[in-house]
Amino acid sequence: MSMAPQVTDGLLKGITILDLSRVLAGPFATMILANLGARVIKVEIPGTGDDSRAFGPFSNGKSLYYSAINCNKESIALNLKNAGDLAIFHKLAAKADVLVENYRPGTMEKLGLGWDVLHARYPRLVYGAASGFGDSGPFSQRAAYDIVVQGMGGIMSLTGYPDSPPARVGVSIGDMAAGLYLAIGINAALYRRTITGKGCKIDIAMLDCQVAILEDAITSYAKTGVIPGRLGTRHPTVAPFQAYKAKDGHFIIAAGNDHLFGLLTEVLGRPDLATDPRFKTNDLRHDNVDALQTEIEKALASRTVSDWIDALDAKGVPCSRINDIPHVMADPQVAARHMVVSVNDPVAGQIKVAGNPIKIVGMAEPTTFRPAPGLDADRSSILAEIAGESDE
Repeated sequence: MSMAPQVTDGLLKGITILDLSRVLAGPFATMILANLGARVIKVEIPGTGDDSRAFGPFSNGKSLYYSAINCNKESIALNLKNAGDLAIFHKLAAKADVLVENYRPGTMEKLGLGWDVLHARYPRLVYGAASGFGDSGPFSQRAAYDIVVQGMGGIMSLTGYPDSPPARVGVSIGDMAAGLYLAIGINAALYRRTITGKGCKIDIAMLDCQVAILEDAITSYAKTGVIPGRLGTRHPTVAPFQAYKAKDGHFIIAAGNDHLFGLLTEVLGRPDLATDPRFKTNDLRHDNVDALQTEIEKALASRTVSDWIDALDAKGVPCSRINDIPHVMADPQVAARHMVVSVNDPVAGQIKVAGNPIKIVGMAEPTTFRPAPGLDADRSSILAEIAGESDE
């Protein structure tokens, strides 16, 4: 048996989600919903469970990757090709508000559990699906992982330095953007159901979501014909807005308007830069960004990152260290917002996971989460709950 959930309240309290998804896109979406108070029941393959249970690193044999994405959930193992397990699934589907899956399109239909079948049988059920390319289009049946859609969706062409090969974004933004959009779509569908009484299907494609987060790249290229490229830490239109080298390392300065640039030049002891004809407006600064970097780094060379951050912060110029993960975890702002929370896992021991970034004013926030469930850990309690119920 798993421990009682820690997220006992939230905006989605009373919503039950049947989660057939695995690895990241679907589980990331259901993690968001669980952290908002929904009950999430993972339906996993007997024997192996969610693929990510096999991803290292491990603590006492339990995947830390799996643990990071699956807190506050329950687990039952069901073989949906087995009549007995399928009957259990239908009893759960009859009670659930949402079903989430991230199989390739057509997989649920082969099991006899496609949208058309489930919608006819459970009209209030919201169906959320995430796949590489969605239910339509010429690539619908193709397999996809995160790096595939990062490559196809344009983001890799914008990531890294101009003289380097394309770089993958350092986290799985292909999966996680899809998970975010899936969670948004599910919440909208739940709202719509309060009006119509009926669920709908949310069809999320990882590739679509990569295209959706390209900021202004599509609009700018379509009008100007200039192909956006890799800029390192620079911004495509704003300067100064990048990492700069000080005496003992690099840090970020983002002086995104003329007023902030003026303040920056005062702190640097170079007020002449504000009136330099090359740098008088943002457009000019962007046109002369290499020269601007040279002048700024000349001034920065005399003092440490800490000194500059203190001085710039005192003047209200946006700046920051470039934190590694230990420094992120130790940051007082991160701590104050409960963005690293503890989990007392009976197998893995005491671990840390990311907190919930959606803060609800006036609602207490848990500072510890229920651990990610062992495979099939909640079977007996779930079966007791549905004992004697029909599947309609």
